[in-house]
Amino acid sequence: MGLFDGILGGIVGGEMASVVNGLIEKHGGVQGIVSQLESQGLGATVRSWVGSGENMPITPAQIHQALGSDTIQSLAAKLGIDPQDLAQKLATALPKAVDHLTPDGAVPASN
Repeated sequence: MGLFDGILGGIVGGEMASVVNGLIEKHGGVQGIVSQLESQGLGATVRSWVGSGENMPITPAQIHQALGSDTIQSLAAKLGIDPQDLAQKLATALPKAVDHLTPDGAVPASN
C-alpha cells in the first residue's frame, strides 16, 4: 500500500485510491501534482480544491491535457480499463483527494 492509500480509500473509493496515490507520488507529493495542474492552466481549479470553498470541477479532457495522454493510457492499460473511463474517474477522484490532503487550505511543503 502506498503512502495515501488508506486515507484516500475512504474518500475516493478503494478502486481509485492506488491510482490517485500513484499519480501524487509520481509528481512528488501533493505540492507536485498541484504544480503540474497549475502549469497546465488549471490554477484556479486546483486552488479551489486546496481552499476551503467548493471544489471546481475538472473534465476528463483537462485530465488528459494536464497529466498527459501517455500517462492516462499507461495507467488504464495496467488497470484493464478504457483510458476515457479512467480520465472520468480521475476527474471525480482527484479533486476529492487533493481537497482531503490539504485540510488546512494549504499545500504541504512535501509529502
